[in-house]
Amino acid sequence: MEQLFAPWRIEWVTREKPPEEADECVFCTFIDASPEDRSRLVVARMDAAYVLLNNYPYNPGHLLVIPHTHTGELHSLDGPARDAFETLTYRSIEALESAFDPDGFNTGCNLGAAVAGGSIGDHVHRHIVPRWSGDTNFMPIIGGTKVLVQALEDTYDALYEAFAAQPGADTVATGGVRIEE
Repeated sequence: MEQLFAPWRIEWVTREKPPEEADECVFCTFIDASPEDRSRLVVARMDAAYVLLNNYPYNPGHLLVIPHTHTGELHSLDGPARDAFETLTYRSIEALESAFDPDGFNTGCNLGAAVAGGSIGDHVHRHIVPRWSGDTNFMPIIGGTKVLVQALEDTYDALYEAFAAQPGADTVATGGVRIEE
């Protein structure tokens, strides 16, 4: 499926990767908080997991919840990683409801090799996709193109505010929101 308009992607596509990151798991590169969290689209964090705005969203607000543990097997997550993974899933849904008032959600994990539907099979992650009545139209079916109706930066700003307003949340210098354990 083609994407109709995504000018913000050029910076990601053309960025120069440091040699040490070339073969590294893309999710592992975001584990440590960084002053670039906002530009990397990391919107919320706990000690053992974080929330990332998807660079290839199906809909505005498409989030990924990612544990720090590098594993492709959900059952390999230890207690703290599993707890943070679930807590950030609930918190993400709350933030999406607050920011965008969707009619529903699709959530799920693509576990295993690419045949499971995902492109990153060696690091567990959960997709949370807000859905609205009428959010699909003829474009994906006839035109093979998904139209995104909001820029990633605007989506990030709305979610940042929604996460920051939650109980036990604190904004941090890295640009993201720290969620209390």
